[in-house]
Amino acid sequence: MPSRPPRHDPADCLTDIIDNAERIERYLAGMDRAAFEADGRTRDAVERCVERVCEAVHRLGDRAEALMPGDPWGDIRGTGNRLRHAYDRVDPDVIWAAARHEVPALAADARRALERLEDSDSDGG
Repeated sequence: MPSRPPRHDPADCLTDIIDNAERIERYLAGMDRAAFEADGRTRDAVERCVERVCEAVHRLGDRAEALMPGDPWGDIRGTGNRLRHAYDRVDPDVIWAAARHEVPALAADARRALERLEDSDSDGG
């Protein structure tokens, strides 16, 4: 029985990670931790972008490890679950740390993976 093709294009998922990381960077430009906590609109926007990043990782499924080895996939997916299902218990420190550290690092990995995908597509492979 042939395997089913993935439901989500890996390039689209990687692009979603990159795009949302760039949004977060714009939203947080010039902000420190205290300003972030005081600005509910920015907190909400950043939290939603982090949630989208987590969903893109979820959509990558098992391909995530092959495309970007070594990232903490279980933690990322778990964060997405908490944002969706335990939204009333989201710690702003967790969002701040993710937005300032984890998401930019993940986006850098996604850029490299996307380049490799595009190179392999242009090579016919």
